[in-house]
Amino acid sequence: MASADSATRWKYLYKALSKPGPFSDEDWVPGSETISALESSKVLVIGAGGLGCDILKNLALSGFKDIHVIDMDTIDISNLNRQFLFRQADIGKPKAEVAAAFVEKRVKGVKITPYVGKIQDKDEDYYMQFKLVVCGLDSIEARRWINSTLISMVDFDNPESLKPLIDGGTEGFKGQARVILPTLSSCIECQLDMHAPRPAVPLCTIATIPRQPQHCIEWAHQIAWQEQRKDEPFDSDDMEHIGWVYQTALERAKQFNISGITFQMAQGVVKNIIPAIASTNAVIAAATTSEALKIATSCNPYLENYMMYAGEDGVYTYTFEAEKKADCPVCGNLARKMTVDPDMTLEVFIETLGERPEAQLKKPSMRTEEKTLYQRFPPQLEEQTRSNLKRKLRELVQDGQEIAVSDPAYVIDFRYRLIFS
Repeated sequence: MASADSATRWKYLYKALSKPGPFSDEDWVPGSETISALESSKVLVIGAGGLGCDILKNLALSGFKDIHVIDMDTIDISNLNRQFLFRQADIGKPKAEVAAAFVEKRVKGVKITPYVGKIQDKDEDYYMQFKLVVCGLDSIEARRWINSTLISMVDFDNPESLKPLIDGGTEGFKGQARVILPTLSSCIECQLDMHAPRPAVPLCTIATIPRQPQHCIEWAHQIAWQEQRKDEPFDSDDMEHIGWVYQTALERAKQFNISGITFQMAQGVVKNIIPAIASTNAVIAAATTSEALKIATSCNPYLENYMMYAGEDGVYTYTFEAEKKADCPVCGNLARKMTVDPDMTLEVFIETLGERPEAQLKKPSMRTEEKTLYQRFPPQLEEQTRSNLKRKLRELVQDGQEIAVSDPAYVIDFRYRLIFS
């Protein structure tokens, strides 16, 4: 059993861990080995924004001692109303570094190691060192990337290679928390169609008769970029790219006497930034931290596997087990069936991949086992395959044929079986 000093220090944690409940083991009593397991669990937090700030604080106060955090953003004045680890003097500084220093100063004994950059900067060896990963991201693309990376790391001869992924997300008064055991449970890609892409503004409106500031921003992002910088992949996290879209949208707006465009609006439209409410962040951060605590200490069964929260009319939660799909492009072993019109051109089909809830691929290239249908990069190969864009699908593939689709945002290929309607 723990020493008297340790018992005093962890009095409230012991109480929480040993609290009886419908799923708890009445014979299980936390001891020094429980606290030791908690303190030695190295945890990675991805994101130090509205949700990440709460998660970092909660993990530190729950007894985790070795925490790492990744975030590539800097602090903006608009963050201060809900990202409580930051102050006005911190504006312009990296979120990861400021958040780590703030929590370390307030919580004795915790070590938080920040990294300012993208999750894609790190390799599998980096992610292999952690006991579990907690996500507080606002990007579906980033979630899909870390999900596929953790799945690809699993070696069935090495149990330590399986890293539980605890994911939290909020949108206004709504939120979700889920626990993903890579290769064993439903993954983010299995659940992708639950996160439908935002409705697209008609291209004709963007190109000819913009009526709103957002139309000018979309024009700069979708049309002007392709015309003026088509050989350069657009990066929504690159401030120079966002700044270019902002300035180009301003010029477009002046031509049509449209006002109201700001840099923050341009960033929000391009990155699809959604409204955030501090209380919702607190609820979801508490849920994700509770799951991390349960996994690290084995004090209670972890979430199985998806919790939805709605706070518009009171407090409502609903928990269910999301299905693991055999045709999941990431964790499944079958190609996902996709019904298509055989008379659709390849160009139109590629555009629909960004709108289909089960795909949501923005810059796809594709090939069959025998040939390349369309390849965006390098420019020489794009030029060679460009003529296929105007051809009908029935001229390029057979009914029921499998294609492999790649996208520069992801490290894996997505497999689809095209079924002619």
